[in-house]
Amino acid sequence: MSDLSPTPDRPGLHVSKPSPNAPAQGSAVCHCGASATATGDAQVRALVEGWNGNHGSAHGRK
Repeated sequence: MSDLSPTPDRPGLHVSKPSPNAPAQGSAVCHCGASATATGDAQVRALVEGWNGNHGSAHGRK
């Protein structure tokens, strides 16, 4: 499988949690240039909420 991590050429959000006991990991790169990473369930949840509210398709909202 190819690397699913977002890049400036392929912006997006990637979240992984290999097992129920492992901490979640996430990374995000937006077409606006913003990027972030997070480790731990709470931090990844905040990353996803920030992405949904401020990046990705949120840039198209009026």
